[in-house]
Amino acid sequence: MPHVVIKMIEGRGEAQKQRIAELVTRAIMEGAGCKESSVSIAIDDVPAADWTSAVYRPEIEPAIDRLYKKPGYKPE
Repeated sequence: MPHVVIKMIEGRGEAQKQRIAELVTRAIMEGAGCKESSVSIAIDDVPAADWTSAVYRPEIEPAIDRLYKKPGYKPE
């Protein structure tokens, strides 16, 4: 039962979010070998000014050794 939470800087429309969810769902189904009904996806909009304090420092930085895809940036 994969559940994916995607945090992105705000500004994308509903159609774009739906497309992202569809593409991620397909990738999860293929990679995990599960049915579509097993996948759930949430998308959280984060203001750009809050990214470092709300996402990078509390979530990305402490988990850097567990990330299978690391970001190609480091906030100042």
